[in-house]
Amino acid sequence: MNNEDQDFNESLNSEDISKEDLGSNTDNSESANPGEIGGAAIAAAKMGAKLEKKKAKLFGKTDKDDQQDAKIAELTNDLQRTRADFENFRRQSDLQKEHYGTVVKMTTVKKILPLLDDIDRAAQSQPEAMEPLMKNFEKTLKELGLAKIQSNIGDPFNPDLHDAVMVEGDGEEEIIAETLRTGYYYDGEVLRPAMVKVSKQ
Repeated sequence: MNNEDQDFNESLNSEDISKEDLGSNTDNSESANPGEIGGAAIAAAKMGAKLEKKKAKLFGKTDKDDQQDAKIAELTNDLQRTRADFENFRRQSDLQKEHYGTVVKMTTVKKILPLLDDIDRAAQSQPEAMEPLMKNFEKTLKELGLAKIQSNIGDPFNPDLHDAVMVEGDGEEEIIAETLRTGYYYDGEVLRPAMVKVSKQ
C-alpha cells in the first residue's frame, strides 16, 4: 500500500459518517419496503459524493490547480512560439547579411573592371612585355574570386555569357567572331557578360 492509499484510508476512518447517512434499514434491505430502499439509496449516493469530494481534496486537483496547469500550458506554448519566431528571424537576418555582403563585394569589384579592361588592352598590344605581369594578374583575379568568361574566336555564342553587339552573316549557327570586351565571373556568377561580335554561318 502506497502513502496515498494509506492517507485515504485514514481519512475514511476519521470521516464522520453516521448511520442516518446510510438509512436506518440498510442492514435489513431484504425486509425493507420500497420507500426505505429509496431513502437508503439517496443516503448512499450522498455518502459516495462526500467520499469523492474527500478523495479529490486529498489526491485530486482542484479548480485552482486546473487553472494553474492551463496557464502553464499557455505560457509554454507562447514561449515555444516566441523561440520559433526568433530562430526564423535569426536565419532571415543571416541570409540578408550574406546577401548584402555579396552585393557590396560585387559593387566594389565592378568598379575595378575598367582597370582590368585597360590591362587587357595593354596585354593585347604588347603581349611579350606584359606576359610576366599577366601571370600575376591572373593569380590576383583568382584570389579575388574573378574569372574570365571564355569568348575565343570560333566558340559557340551563348546569350547567357555573351553580349552580341554586332551580328554578321545569315546562317543558322552563331559563333564568336571577335571579343570586344572581356566578360567576368564573380564567385561562379556572371558579373559582366563578354561583349562580342557574332558571325552566323
